[in-house]
Amino acid sequence: MKIKAAIFDMDGTLINSLIMWDVMWSRFGEKYLGDGGFRPSAEDEKRVRTLTLRDAMHLIHKNYSIAESGDALHAEAEHLLAQFYSHEVQMKPGALEFLKYLKAKGVKMCIASATVPALVTLVIEHLGLKPYFSAVFSCGAIGKGKEEPDVFLAAAEYLGKDIGDTWVFEDSLVALETAARIGMPTVAIYDPNNFGQETMKKIANVYVGEGETLMKVSLLCESEGE
Repeated sequence: MKIKAAIFDMDGTLINSLIMWDVMWSRFGEKYLGDGGFRPSAEDEKRVRTLTLRDAMHLIHKNYSIAESGDALHAEAEHLLAQFYSHEVQMKPGALEFLKYLKAKGVKMCIASATVPALVTLVIEHLGLKPYFSAVFSCGAIGKGKEEPDVFLAAAEYLGKDIGDTWVFEDSLVALETAARIGMPTVAIYDPNNFGQETMKKIANVYVGEGETLMKVSLLCESEGE
């Protein structure tokens, strides 16, 4: 298993951040609906995980009449996330060790995220990740979510390796399907707050399951003589 370049998602892949969605739904429910147990439908929850934050909040405003506008809800969500990413979020177990492993191997790495760049920057600064990533690619800046391949293609072009040697690390079924569709090898990472684990197991070249860490990938690399 040869990894010449690596594209990492951030939320749910490198950091334990998807729990923030639960916090956000609860706060929005309490404030606007009088229901701290509010959750969007399962279909809408899946959709917001691959949308930019602005598009996600517009969807929630439209479908649930929360806040006076999508823009107002987006501003509120940005404030909540900024506090969380600046002070509270932590790496997933084994993620930092794996980044150190790839860096020692000379593997060029970047981030491709639906999260707005300013929040990605907060995470990178908070967790000291700057030495590992040479660029950040944003779905918002590109104008398409991960249901389309544009962000992966832009990141791969920057990294400068063949598509077949550029691995994508993701916790999102939609993103994995997109990367696989264009011929990129994939590593799927289990997260208890995400969907489609059984399908992810079938699609991904490597599945990092519950109780496992990304260091599983390093062991596979070594066993296959990378």
